Amino acid sequence: MFSKNRLNRNWLPKTPKDFFSDLFIGIIIALVSIPISMGYASVAGLPVVYGLYGSLLPILLFGLISSSPRAVFGVDAAPAALVGGMLAGMGIAPESAEALHIIPLVTFLTSLWLVLFFALHADRVLKFISQPVMGGFITGIGTTIILMQFPKLFGGESGHGEVIELLSHIVSEARAVHEQGAGQGYVSGLPSLLLGLTTIAVILLCRKFCPRLPVQPVLMFGGAAFAFFAGSTRLAAWGIKTLPAVERGLPPFVLPDLKLLHGNLATFLLPSLSIALVILSETLLATSNFARKYGDTLMPRREIAAYAAGNLASAFCGCCPVNGSVSRTGIASQFGVKSQFMSVTAFFVMAIILLFGTGFIAYLPVPVLTGIVISALLGTLEFSLANKLRRVDRMEFLIFNVAFLAVLFLGTIYGVLTGVLLAIITFIFRQSKPVTDFLGVVPGTKGYYSLTSRNSQARPLKGVVLYRFSAPLFYANIDQFCDDIMNSADSAPSASTAPAAPTDHSMQVARTHSINTIVVDSSGISSVDASAASRLLSLYKSLSARGVHFYLAGHVSSVNDQLRAFGAGQLIENRAVRAKIHYALSDAGFEAPYTEEMLETSSKSKNYSSYLAEFDWAFGSQAEAKMTEIARRLAEEISTCSQNNKEIDLKVIREKERQYSFGYWDEADEDEFLDILELQLELLRAQGSLQSDQSLDEKLLQRHIQLEEKMMEKKSEIIKDVVKKRWHRDERFREQHPKLAERLELHYERYFEELAMKNPELARELAEIIAEEEKK
Repeated sequence: MFSKNRLNRNWLPKTPKDFFSDLFIGIIIALVSIPISMGYASVAGLPVVYGLYGSLLPILLFGLISSSPRAVFGVDAAPAALVGGMLAGMGIAPESAEALHIIPLVTFLTSLWLVLFFALHADRVLKFISQPVMGGFITGIGTTIILMQFPKLFGGESGHGEVIELLSHIVSEARAVHEQGAGQGYVSGLPSLLLGLTTIAVILLCRKFCPRLPVQPVLMFGGAAFAFFAGSTRLAAWGIKTLPAVERGLPPFVLPDLKLLHGNLATFLLPSLSIALVILSETLLATSNFARKYGDTLMPRREIAAYAAGNLASAFCGCCPVNGSVSRTGIASQFGVKSQFMSVTAFFVMAIILLFGTGFIAYLPVPVLTGIVISALLGTLEFSLANKLRRVDRMEFLIFNVAFLAVLFLGTIYGVLTGVLLAIITFIFRQSKPVTDFLGVVPGTKGYYSLTSRNSQARPLKGVVLYRFSAPLFYANIDQFCDDIMNSADSAPSASTAPAAPTDHSMQVARTHSINTIVVDSSGISSVDASAASRLLSLYKSLSARGVHFYLAGHVSSVNDQLRAFGAGQLIENRAVRAKIHYALSDAGFEAPYTEEMLETSSKSKNYSSYLAEFDWAFGSQAEAKMTEIARRLAEEISTCSQNNKEIDLKVIREKERQYSFGYWDEADEDEFLDILELQLELLRAQGSLQSDQSLDEKLLQRHIQLEEKMMEKKSEIIKDVVKKRWHRDERFREQHPKLAERLELHYERYFEELAMKNPELARELAEIIAEEEKK
């Protein structure tokens, strides 16, 4: 029973343990799907029982074909909303005979579009749809459906249309419910609203505090029990509606009526295409995200085949288009699903319910069902992504909001078109505004490093501009490329003219030598077009006329073929194109290793060294705050050990350092970190949560001396930077905690006494550095 064949085992558990686990999860998914799928069937304009029909054969076929072990398929939000919006636009009443006649045809056409996508390898297109575009689109759809469903919480009818229509509908439905209740002598929809909001609150609280609890089925059966014992008369008095009774039996076979296409082809083709696009993009992106998170092997084209098969089955059941469910996939993942045996189990459970267990549906309160649907939709909203984008990348935050608002105000179909358009515009914009940088070298260290504060030891070579351009060169960005190069030659800039990240600041390094060589790190240039090739040749000739040597170095060889094809072969013939950067620098007279004499000197009192501050490079402006956070965490662990009378071992401290720093620091970073750790320990001692420990102080002191001696052995001037940072940090500490200053002074007196005995030369040099800082 437990197959070992990789291709066919996606729906078969690997072990008996997985068999029983996935069996249980399949039962949970079937029960969760009852209220959710019935609610979405209502959104699509179908009787609620069709939600159960759509959770039968489609989920089975999907499970047998899909390569994902955890994705859940069925009646879901986005396709249901698109179908419901389509019916509203055509003026067709929900759950009418005409709606039941049209929807299977829409589903059938959707499946044909998915078959076409499979043939065209449409999964490749998804790489051009960015996460902000899809996040805004999904959030817009989720918000729209929540607004559609909201009136049902207080006893009204669901709405259709865009956000303004929906808000207006909510107000009018609330007024109508209130007037109807007042006219018939019973209360308005307040009890119904409270029941629905309580359902939402319970689900959200359980999702946060006990995510593995299948609370939706519990609430569903609890709501049915409540309605049964309360009785229909009392429920009517409270204004609480229940679902209509559902007859037992499997779904009927429905043959889509192709005659409806006669004279109405465009009416059906565009909506079904938009639905197919939504199913493809939403389901495949969501499934891919789960696959990356859990390390699953996904076959995207096979997934499209599964979507097509599921929708074909849905069409012949008379149901609306079906889609991957993010909320139910999340539930399955939380329970640790291992295979699509879950879907096979869910199929059999749903079949049993349809054959023998539909009686309870007539007792299910509409506000409970609506609350379950809305809570599921809240889990699909991507506002957390929007908040992250707002902090990190304002352009992507704008893209998210445009996609979101397009769906809200223009509708889902125009939202799809807007999303695709945004994806294209974003791609072109990013290629036309690439990341660029000016580079330098660190003496004694291989490679070329950005001349920014994150690489504070990098310095430019005398008379040389190293420029990095990270994008294909084409008509939309060649102007920026040429302007950066010409400006660097005109004003002899350093990193002060280099474009920098919004959170970074470029160093100010005054040039003392005129520019005679410009080398472009072209490793990020994968292609050039005709416009770029022509401008490159003109740029080369212009710089040559001024006595400046120009090189492109490090790009792929196909770029040379393009340069020749577009008439810029002179660059190759004149050796302005080199395979590696150091070849071009060798032509200019610079041979590695690069010595101090080859570098520009600073006009400021900046101490450079051969040490590359990798921790600064990794964390940028947040480096000191990150180091302080690590020190605080380690200090608290030391305090806990002390309270438990455990001896603090320096080896343990060093191991924790490596763990918390992600392996990014060297002697200088560790020395700086120990300074910060000692300050954190002093704060804990002042608070009374840590006792003085002379043994620990001695271990840290000895480690300081070891680190500083190692830095001196390397003849590195980085120790000057370390001591200066220490002095300024101590000054801030004295200002913030003056009562602890005396103990700090005693600590440093012991440190210098010990250092003077072990290494008088180092002690004398450090004392001179501190004296200089005190004078300033």
